[in-house]
Amino acid sequence: MTIDLPNEVKHIIETLEAAGFEAYAVGGCVRDSLLGKEPQDWDVCTSALPEQTMSCFAGQHIIETGLKHGTITLMLDHKPFEITTYRVDGKYSDNRRPDNVRFVNVLKRDLARRDFTVGAMAYNPKTGLVDYYGGQQDLFEGKIKCVGNADKRFREDALRIMRALRFASAFGFFIDGDTAKAMHDNRKLLHNIAAERIAAELNKLLMGDKVYELLSAHIPVLTEIIPELKQAIGFEQNNPYHCHDVLSHTLISVDAAPKNLVIRLAMLFHDIAKPSCYTESDDGVGHFYGHPQVGSDMAADILSRLKYDNDTLKTVTQLIFYHDADIAPRRKHIKRWLNRIGEERLRQLLLVKRADAMAQSDIYRQSKLDALDAIPPLMDEIIAQRQCFSLKDLAVNGRDLIDAGIPQGTKIGAVLNRLIDMVIDEKVDNDKTALLELAHQIRDDEPAGK
Repeated sequence: MTIDLPNEVKHIIETLEAAGFEAYAVGGCVRDSLLGKEPQDWDVCTSALPEQTMSCFAGQHIIETGLKHGTITLMLDHKPFEITTYRVDGKYSDNRRPDNVRFVNVLKRDLARRDFTVGAMAYNPKTGLVDYYGGQQDLFEGKIKCVGNADKRFREDALRIMRALRFASAFGFFIDGDTAKAMHDNRKLLHNIAAERIAAELNKLLMGDKVYELLSAHIPVLTEIIPELKQAIGFEQNNPYHCHDVLSHTLISVDAAPKNLVIRLAMLFHDIAKPSCYTESDDGVGHFYGHPQVGSDMAADILSRLKYDNDTLKTVTQLIFYHDADIAPRRKHIKRWLNRIGEERLRQLLLVKRADAMAQSDIYRQSKLDALDAIPPLMDEIIAQRQCFSLKDLAVNGRDLIDAGIPQGTKIGAVLNRLIDMVIDEKVDNDKTALLELAHQIRDDEPAGK
């Protein structure tokens, strides 16, 4: 097995070896290379102590990234390369990072401390692939498996639970039985992990493949970080539009969505309020009146708790709020939606509605998809023809109305809103002269005091 190392990595290994030390490319870069993927980062491990490593590269740009953990970062051609001394970890008192590390001079001991077998391989052009824990075979089988005792690995660092899901999602792998059991057994330790780290792993997980299969197999982990989803487990909808319970529908819709983070987050939370909004008519049909608004509020609380940025929170909650709204494939209707939420959000909303439809009963699915497919061409036409659908495109503005003799104040805004409504409804052309004439009529028609 030969891996084509970048020249910079070859230089690092050769320099350390020339000084009498061992050095190997290690971890994710080896895994990705074996998978035929381009590694994003290249890390090197070595028998050299941090001070010895820095001495080998004296005069070059070195960043003392984490000397107490044996890591320096060497900048070569404006690219960072982490070089870490072989080590074994001490006690993990916070279920996240070792309290201390001890440097060793044996590669096998360093690889033994790593989380998953597929990341516990090393490579050196002279030695070849070093794989003590069956990582290459697990790659071939498409399996995520802990190095050594899975229970111990997750008790050391609970974030590894989310990393296992993320890797399985990213590579389309399954999680080994003992590893999965240990994940579930230790899932409560996730409460000791910073919310930002949980969110970062959740994002990568949601952007992978086979999300439905993966999350369905590990629902206890998902509901540990998002307990609001527990009530959706097995909650039957009793509605002809739906053939799945709420959680299954949710996960199928995430899987059906394009790999866009805000879309997939919106799908994860779009029906989260359904169980709490459930009512049943006399004929036994289930209804969920008000669930978009309640769900939007719940999603805002969850995303805030997980420390998502304000832009993501705003986008996701708005998509949830409107996900069940009717958008007819008619020009006037589309212009009203463009006026309400803008082009970008409307295009996102259409993707949300498509993913939602893909997780519903097939007897109604195709008609919904056909209606959704008819909207983008009409939207493209509206935008290409620069048809007016917002106040900024209106041929008159507030200053024009004031100059035409309409008093300043709230009436200006009311008149402008009436004008844009009439232009969208194609009752008047977006022409300045026509709009000013109509503005006076609107002003004269307004009751006194308004």
